[in-house]
Amino acid sequence: MPPNSPPSSPSSTSPLAPSPSVRPARAATRRIESAQLLQGARELVIEHLGGEYHLRLTRNDKLILTK
Repeated sequence: MPPNSPPSSPSSTSPLAPSPSVRPARAATRRIESAQLLQGARELVIEHLGGEYHLRLTRNDKLILTK
């Protein structure tokens, strides 16, 4: 009869061992000035997936995006 061996524990080489999470490098988020988008207008229509979104500049210089 063969001697008893201790139960094996998962190691980094085991196919059942959890793999470390690897995240791909992210590109920097693009920035654009609202004045460049609006080009002097108070409202801009953005088309997205067949829908229209309105970006408005208020009297208090706040931006509002509505569908």
